[in-house]
Amino acid sequence: MTPTVTGLRERKRGRVAVELDGEPWRVLPADAVVRAGLAVGRGLDRDTARELAREVRRARALAQATRTLATSGRSRRELDRRLARAGHSGAARDEALATLDRAGLVDDARLAESRAGVLARRGYGDAAIRADLRRRLIGAETAAEAVTALEPELTRVRRLLTGQDVTPALLRRLAGRGFSRDTLDELASSFAQEA
Repeated sequence: MTPTVTGLRERKRGRVAVELDGEPWRVLPADAVVRAGLAVGRGLDRDTARELAREVRRARALAQATRTLATSGRSRRELDRRLARAGHSGAARDEALATLDRAGLVDDARLAESRAGVLARRGYGDAAIRADLRRRLIGAETAAEAVTALEPELTRVRRLLTGQDVTPALLRRLAGRGFSRDTLDELASSFAQEA
């Protein structure tokens, strides 16, 4: 005998308490209940139960991805990897990421541009910025476009060093912050010409 939905009661935080045959059954995400088509008086047959389970998995993956994005920007690949580690199925991950894409919440190009700008303002060179974007699982082409859009490295480092003497120790520190050998050589030679 197929159980029948006898009650749907709204709960806090987008949840719905589902009642089957007059007995409390489960509290589920509201969007999963709606997408599965549950309604009072409808039987919970095998196909509907499968659809509901699929929607619950999708809703859980989406909720976790949204919580992850709330703490800081993440690339699409990084979000997918985190969801996979949390045990979400490939289909649930794909649907959650597609929903976030449609909402404009996952945009690797925007993330790369923003992160590159922040690091450039903090005094990092192009190599360090590319390495950071790679750690965030942003594609090489997208990362390259973000770095190319920045002000030239030499201009950034000159502004950073306004009023400072260029010493070997300073050049080593700048190399450690990802500035290229060409930029540092140009900086050293221009300083030598000024002296």
